[in-house]
Amino acid sequence: MKCILCEKYSLTHICKDCQTNFLTPSIYKRKLPNNITVISFYKYSEIKELLFTKHTDIGFYVYNILANLSFKKFAEEFHTKEKYVSIAVDDNPKGGYSHTAILNHALKSYNIMPLHNKLRAQSTISYSGKTRAFREQNPRNFHLKNFKNPNVLLVDDIITTGTTLREAIKTLEKREKEVAFCLTLCDVSISV
Repeated sequence: MKCILCEKYSLTHICKDCQTNFLTPSIYKRKLPNNITVISFYKYSEIKELLFTKHTDIGFYVYNILANLSFKKFAEEFHTKEKYVSIAVDDNPKGGYSHTAILNHALKSYNIMPLHNKLRAQSTISYSGKTRAFREQNPRNFHLKNFKNPNVLLVDDIITTGTTLREAIKTLEKREKEVAFCLTLCDVSISV
């Protein structure tokens, strides 16, 4: 197959050279109005075209590469005495897989246990390209399945306005869960 970035022959959908040259993650932080930190690994503009693959056949492979480059490395370097669970925002499989579940799964480490199928949106309205007002007027109406550990890392692929993460945090807090911080693949608000 050919690398989708440079079109050289490769054993993976994105060759090792392109992974190193174009997809080395950085750490970007943003505070939500509720004072929860969101850590992102890429600027949206850096991986925009790759994000569009989430609704295609190769999205599974692209998201696994991105998850291993960012979320997995983060988990390997995240050393605390506390044990955490990580929960993906709406990890409902669409098109055969869930992109947020892939990101969440990459966090598996000695002190982070990914949980799946715990936080699902009851609303199917798409937020893609919508305004903050639209997002706030059309909540996700999350349903949370019970789990024991109160220490949570919340996972999503993109942060734009933060509306989805804030609603998810409120849902978790109602069940006496504490979100230590959120992890997203990229942040739209960071400019090049």
